[in-house]
Amino acid sequence: MTLIETRPTEAPPDEEPPLYANRVKVYPKAVSGPFRKLKWAVLIVCLAVYYLAPWLRWDRGPGHPDQALLIDMEARRAYFFWIEIWPQEVYYLTGLLILGAIGLFLVTSLLGRVWCGYSCPQTVWTDLYMWIERLIEGDRNARIRLDKAPWTASKLARKTLKHALWLVIAALTGGAWVMYFNDAPTLARDVMNLNVSGGVLFFAALFTSTTYLLAGWAREQVCTYMCPWPRFQAAMFDRETLIVTYEAWRGEPRGKHRKGEAAKSLGDCVDCGQCYQVCPTGIDIRDGQQLECIGCALCIDACNVVMRKVGLPANLIAYDTVANQQARASGGVSRWRPVRPRTMIYAALLLVVGAAMLLALALRSTLDINVLRDRNPLFVTLSDGSIRNGYTIKILNKAREERSFVLTVDGIPSGEMQLAGHESAAESAKLTVKPDTVGTFRVFLRAPRASLQTESLPITFGLKETATGETARHSSVFVGPEH
Repeated sequence: MTLIETRPTEAPPDEEPPLYANRVKVYPKAVSGPFRKLKWAVLIVCLAVYYLAPWLRWDRGPGHPDQALLIDMEARRAYFFWIEIWPQEVYYLTGLLILGAIGLFLVTSLLGRVWCGYSCPQTVWTDLYMWIERLIEGDRNARIRLDKAPWTASKLARKTLKHALWLVIAALTGGAWVMYFNDAPTLARDVMNLNVSGGVLFFAALFTSTTYLLAGWAREQVCTYMCPWPRFQAAMFDRETLIVTYEAWRGEPRGKHRKGEAAKSLGDCVDCGQCYQVCPTGIDIRDGQQLECIGCALCIDACNVVMRKVGLPANLIAYDTVANQQARASGGVSRWRPVRPRTMIYAALLLVVGAAMLLALALRSTLDINVLRDRNPLFVTLSDGSIRNGYTIKILNKAREERSFVLTVDGIPSGEMQLAGHESAAESAKLTVKPDTVGTFRVFLRAPRASLQTESLPITFGLKETATGETARHSSVFVGPEH
């Protein structure tokens, strides 16, 4: 079978290379082997989680959404199974992002770019799109011939079918995304009844178009030019990081030789080109580590197939460390050291942040109070000469039942409290807040002018639940006239 090469050609010596160049389309070849099977397994798991997770149910009681994973923008809540996150608790999201970043640093320092090669959304959907492409247009050489062939009814039909299936997958992807922000069964029913809001249509169309463009057209260009991760992931590498490597000490010089033939002057590399023909980014791993390499290890599967055919040892291209390669090249013993200073630091940070997150969840209060003091006017002088300040009290009740509280204030001598709309004033006020909501109350504090020794007096509002005794406090000030 004749192999069709599509590798870029170099500019003639007397010509200056162009500053910009057109994209050289990559035609990855199908391959089988352990790493390819692993990629299929990860792809299936990732897609199953993404598409099915919005349909998981979690009973939270009457009046509350039963979708296990939901970001309810209208109610300003985020639900993750039994955890309910309020807008005031956005720091939990920050903690999750920090955990994800440190975890990615740790995995990268140990195993190289496995995130990029196996579980990055760009990789997962591009793999799915390429599978559709091979299914309709054939393997590498068939696709190259089809693209070079003139337009015929058969070519038009194949291209149309491919892009139609790509759009269906993109539409399912965009639809699944908006289901994380809307109740999935309700949204599906609205779609069937053509009763979908403009906002839902906009975001579904946005993610449909980006999936189609990035996975179908941009592909390796996203990894090479758009993604920032390749630019600094090398900072997490060291000599003990497992990466895709070429055993140049064993493979060079390259040359053609067949099984059973002596080739003492040549290395084990038969220069078949299979390693770069299966590469989804179109690079040649024999040229060394490159920014475009996503660490998928498909070149290992391809090379091992060839090595078995010609009767040579496997793993000419291997998932190995630089230290091991150098040790084997000099006849030494190779070993992998996963425990080293940088991995210990990453692991320690991961444990500390994870423990802090768990502790925060375990000690999480179901009650909070916020106080906003009136600024216009700062204070009011009443007819009896006493000074009055106005405050807006917001009580956050995270429980799923109605709760009663007693509001008090400390730090104001001879002060009295009056709820807006009530005639009487007292040292405390009884407040009731509905379940899973924020109760807002207007409160006035007044004090005799003679008791105010300074222009601004620090005070503290205290809130105590009558049933459980749970408390919350918030500091504020009481402002009076200048002395």
